Amino acid sequence: MSREGESEDCRFWRSKLKNVLLEKRSRSGSIKGARESTFRAYALLQEKSREVRDEQWTSAIREGAQCPCPPDTKVITNPNEVAEIYKELSKFPSLAKACIGPEVISQYGGKHRNIYTEWSQRDLERAERVKFCRQYILFHDEDSIVYTGPSGNCIELQGELLSKESPSGLLKAVLREHTNKKGEEKQFLEIWNKNSKEKSINLTALDKHGKVYEDDHFGCLVWSHSETHILYVAEKKRPKVESFFQPKPQLSVNEEEEDNIKPEKQEKPVKGDEFVFWEDWGETLMKKTTPVLCALDIESNNISVLEGIPEHISPGQAFWAPNDTGIIFVGWDHEPQRLGLVYCNNRKSGLYYVDLTGGNCVQLASQTNAVWSPRLSPDKCRIIYLESDVGGPHQQCSRLCMYDWYTKVTSTVVDIVTRPNKSGFTGIYSSALAQSCWAMDSQRVIIDTCQRSRKDLLVINITTGSLTSLTSGSNSVAGSWTLLAIHQDLMVVTCSSPNCPPSLKVGFLPAPGKEQGIIWVALDEAEPLPTIEWNILNFTPPHEQQNPKFPAMDFEGILLKPGEMEEGASHPLIVWPHGGPHSVFIAEWLLYPVALCRLGFVVLLVNYRGSAGFGQDCIYSLPGNVGSQDVKDVQFSAEQVLKERFTDTSKAFVIGGSHGGFLASHLVGQYPEFYKAGVIRNPVTNIASMLGTTDIPDWCMVEAGFEYVAGQLPTPALLEAMLNRSPIIRASQVKSPMLIMLGEKDKRVPPTQGLEFYRALKSRGVSVRLLWYPDNNHSLSKVDAEADGFMNVALWFVKHL
Repeated sequence: MSREGESEDCRFWRSKLKNVLLEKRSRSGSIKGARESTFRAYALLQEKSREVRDEQWTSAIREGAQCPCPPDTKVITNPNEVAEIYKELSKFPSLAKACIGPEVISQYGGKHRNIYTEWSQRDLERAERVKFCRQYILFHDEDSIVYTGPSGNCIELQGELLSKESPSGLLKAVLREHTNKKGEEKQFLEIWNKNSKEKSINLTALDKHGKVYEDDHFGCLVWSHSETHILYVAEKKRPKVESFFQPKPQLSVNEEEEDNIKPEKQEKPVKGDEFVFWEDWGETLMKKTTPVLCALDIESNNISVLEGIPEHISPGQAFWAPNDTGIIFVGWDHEPQRLGLVYCNNRKSGLYYVDLTGGNCVQLASQTNAVWSPRLSPDKCRIIYLESDVGGPHQQCSRLCMYDWYTKVTSTVVDIVTRPNKSGFTGIYSSALAQSCWAMDSQRVIIDTCQRSRKDLLVINITTGSLTSLTSGSNSVAGSWTLLAIHQDLMVVTCSSPNCPPSLKVGFLPAPGKEQGIIWVALDEAEPLPTIEWNILNFTPPHEQQNPKFPAMDFEGILLKPGEMEEGASHPLIVWPHGGPHSVFIAEWLLYPVALCRLGFVVLLVNYRGSAGFGQDCIYSLPGNVGSQDVKDVQFSAEQVLKERFTDTSKAFVIGGSHGGFLASHLVGQYPEFYKAGVIRNPVTNIASMLGTTDIPDWCMVEAGFEYVAGQLPTPALLEAMLNRSPIIRASQVKSPMLIMLGEKDKRVPPTQGLEFYRALKSRGVSVRLLWYPDNNHSLSKVDAEADGFMNVALWFVKHL
């Protein structure tokens, strides 16, 4: 039988195998002994064949040539072509922020506004994300848009951490970081008018606090209503320390007076505290331990660190109360411990108010729940915010609550949804509300939230609780919509889909009851890629896989496939479950899946039972069933897709990160003959060993099916239950070649998890490759790591076609 494309080495070892079999038959006269020798020879053949393929593959990559693959493959395999596709697709920028300027009326009665936007883009040559701004001009009548267009060219923003326009739109505050000639990092707060910079204040030299927080969880930069003060959050100033044996020399007066600013009084260093441990807030919030609220008096340059906040509270997400009488903020309990905050909307917190005159601090709302994203209405009478239960899954369905500033009454506008109602509404699943999300009438709020595998814009009436979608009935093919800003009912949004990069659109919010008639106008519209098609698939688990406590649940997957496929052509399938596990893939622009699809792979993004966006019952169906229910859902969806004619049933691959890596590791262990190769990124592989090393030990307990109690010590039974749900126990069954990608600074899933799996596979002779990314955390999102990661993922799959 002829074997097309087989190398001479492979033919030699195959001939060797045949000769061994014939020799054994002639010696023993029995087939049994021959089989044993045949098996050993066959194993040797497989090993030698793999070595030959590896050498051919490595040589092809080194020379930038076509990688050795089956002759019928429909996948691009040339490394240079793969790199060019990634380079092309990674250039598409994403929107980060929008600000709507004040209305300007010309002498002829025409109205126009400026719209300021900030974008982020990968720069592969500089190996960093660059931020740039672009402005647009918009002419309009009362509630219709007449003309839009760009105003000038894009401008890169250098060193800008935060920025905020004043309420009148006449001033702008900018927090900027600058590295001086000595390599020292300094933070400056700048005030700009329409024509120039009015002042620049060296916050580092003032030495009133540590670094200013620029993150999305604590950070803020807010003008007072009177435009005389600016509020922000910074790290609390720590006491100066020194060694018992190496005291630091006293500085002279001149050396202390950096930038002509004198410290109030020189502190006496504390000895013996150099290496005291400061507990931080975990993944992406390293070195952020004790936030404080700070107010800058713009006229005097004086900074006040607000007092009166309880010691057990970490404040953030702050803004000025009506009439500037005090500060409203979210306070997170950090006793008895700080648990990781990123992607965890279930941390005990409350809405607080601190009075600026007396320093009295009172809790406005929530004594036992978790709150975030408070937003003050335009008439300054109401505050809306999101709320969820404390403990349990990290990301849950949330309530939309409201606090009346004058009556002091708290009410629930939209409650938690256990199962989708008749209208199809599945609940609110938002990590944050837009900074400006109120309609001008102070009676309606606009939110964006996932609804199953899409992300929609919803208008909510705060009095009736009624919801109206602004996008589900839209003629647009976009699968994801996000509100950037709304001002005087003019909305700025971004939308995208799996085959279309982000676009920027505007529209006036219609009057109550007429919202579905909204007309969207493009400010910056991206064209869909004709080479990619996508659709959302629905899956119903077979009866034996139904959850008896939460029956009759379905789930979804987003399928990307190369467009205009040839008649009868079949493409390899990549199966990709998301992390979390209570997050969700939405039908938006995703670089890796899009790029892999462009190479010729069919990509299935699986939203298994337990995903957000399908109702609270869906989320609660998974804890205690990880490693079983979610694994079976992913495998069932993969098998269903492979029944389609456009996929190659012999070429299925799997990839996943975090809990998705947990699932991918389980899948190659539970279905060892199904997947040709796998990729896992910062995977959970052993829940028991992760318990004492992660910033989210509660995750280990809850997902294994137990209640988390701070201070609880693990028992043998508890650790055994965690281990039994972990993929490490199936490592001996893995046959698929595995690529493991780890971030050195991952605090969420420490890299020891991936190392543990790597060593287990390598010691058992499984083909495994490990990539170690310094200075990268859980997301592996630094530009150089992201680009290198894609190339390795793509070529790993190509190698094992």
